[in-house]
Amino acid sequence: MANQGDVRRIALALPGTIAATEGFAFSVENKGKARGYVWVWKERIQPKKPRVPQPQVIAARVANQIEKASLLAADSDRFFTEPHYNGFPAVLVRLPELTEAELRQVITEAWRCQAPKELVAAYDAGEAAPAAKRTRRAATPVRASPKGAMKRSTAATVAPRSTPPAAKAGGGAPAKAGGAARAKVGGAAATQGPETATRKRASARKRAPAGKRAPAGKRRWSGR
Repeated sequence: MANQGDVRRIALALPGTIAATEGFAFSVENKGKARGYVWVWKERIQPKKPRVPQPQVIAARVANQIEKASLLAADSDRFFTEPHYNGFPAVLVRLPELTEAELRQVITEAWRCQAPKELVAAYDAGEAAPAAKRTRRAATPVRASPKGAMKRSTAATVAPRSTPPAAKAGGGAPAKAGGAARAKVGGAAATQGPETATRKRASARKRAPAGKRAPAGKRRWSGR
């Protein structure tokens, strides 16, 4: 639902727009003259009495009578006319029936009808430039994503090559060497175990007294 505040804001944003010092109207200078393109509708309520401004209705210029007839036929709830405007290239617009986007279109087209061609061309060029910038900004992440993928791929490739130095610095390889050393020591102990036990038993027999030697019956038979 649009109102006069929206009309003022949209109109003053258009290049060359001049706001009337009295009343509610907006014009643009063309060839040294202020040419109105949007103004408040003044309704004749009583005959022979001054017209009364209607804040909820504006008059907007159109290109020609053909465009006027087209708008009136397309949507009579939003656009209408009265005998005072018969034959004049303008339509009456009910503000409460329009959204802000629709109102912007109506006002911009009315401004185009009255503004100098050079000003309209410059305005159109300025409108196209931001659209191109938005397109380039939207495309930037798409172009940058393969580079990010290449960086991630390179990092994944380099990581394994840097692992062995980290393992050496962190003591991974010495741990293996220590394990191998312990295995060798354990293996040597296992190999020397029986010999050590035999030497201990022989040493014990030598140290044992004669009376405590094993009984003769249990000695190995010599054949004598």
